[in-house]
Amino acid sequence: MEKKKINSKIIKSNYVPTAEFYGQIIDSLQDYSIFTLDNEFIINSWSSGSTKIFGHEADEIIGQHFDVIFTEEDIQNGIPQIEIQTALKEGRATDNRWHICKDRSIFYAYGLVFPLIGIDGEMLGYVKILRDLTERKKSEDAIKNYVKELEDLNAHKESVLAILSHDLRSPLSSIIATTGYLKDNFERMNPSTVKEMLELLHKASTDELDMLDYLVDWARIKYAAEVFSPRKIELVGFVQKVFDTLNDTASLNTINLHHEIAENTEVFADGKMLLSVIQNIVSNAIKHSLPGGEITVSAKKADGKIIVRIKDSGLGMSKEVQRKLFTPQMSTLSKARKDNKGAGIGLLLVKGFLEKNNGEIWVESVEGIGSSFYFTLPLEKPLDKIDSADKIEFDERV
Repeated sequence: MEKKKINSKIIKSNYVPTAEFYGQIIDSLQDYSIFTLDNEFIINSWSSGSTKIFGHEADEIIGQHFDVIFTEEDIQNGIPQIEIQTALKEGRATDNRWHICKDRSIFYAYGLVFPLIGIDGEMLGYVKILRDLTERKKSEDAIKNYVKELEDLNAHKESVLAILSHDLRSPLSSIIATTGYLKDNFERMNPSTVKEMLELLHKASTDELDMLDYLVDWARIKYAAEVFSPRKIELVGFVQKVFDTLNDTASLNTINLHHEIAENTEVFADGKMLLSVIQNIVSNAIKHSLPGGEITVSAKKADGKIIVRIKDSGLGMSKEVQRKLFTPQMSTLSKARKDNKGAGIGLLLVKGFLEKNNGEIWVESVEGIGSSFYFTLPLEKPLDKIDSADKIEFDERV
């Protein structure tokens, strides 16, 4: 009797699972998308995990080409073909990249492709396995961003300390020395000399206040992230607001301010930062323009961005000054401010604000002819992207 039980167990252990049994196992893996392709790269099977991740029901996607799960950018770069070629050459192809769901949303996934070979060695097609790593990607990106912010904060701390040491302390020392001289010698000084010294003191004090205002705004970039509030805004209104503020200053030197920006031209940016960017650049252009000059603001769309150009017909800059214009080293900042009538920290502030808004800035200038400052801003809220060189190493044991 005991022997029969043993034999019964032996018979049960030799049971060969059916294709249906394996299909049930595959469908139970809800965290994975598993599907197959024929030799023409047409999808011919689709797991329930694939439906959960992509949103396509089996009867909707079976018969469609493999390309359907890839982003337009990857299709243009031939990524699906590269995956297949690698799988054929090396036996498998693995990659981490963004994929497209039925509702056109994107998710980040680890992917594996390998050839499907029949019993007799014939090529049946391919198997594709995907695992959604979007949350892991977000976590790793958050850590990378946090590390970068710490590095930036440290750089800003050193910059602020250097500014306090060089650009604020030195002028204050001069102001104190001048007021001390006036206090001790006022009764015997010529009134015209006193007036001249008071005018110098007033200008130096005003410059100091401007510098402090710059520092406060600059600190906002990193230390007050909660006030950063980007949204869709109309560009022309902000340009006109700057013109209204600076028009009197420009008129004193008969400098004409005008823009060539179409109505309803929108950008995605923080309004206060955008206003500061335009005001700083236009204000510098006024300082560097000759009487009777002209400052023009224009904009054009390119590659999902707005490129704004602020052109003046002023003094222009040498190549050396241009190279150092957006460099935050304090050893060059003081000289830049001295040589360029205060330009320096204002442009560093502009650069910081633009980078915070996913933009960039550059300059083109010819001495004696004038300068054109260019900056970019996104048209829409930027989507998170991953650089091809910044890939997640997937632990296949997980």
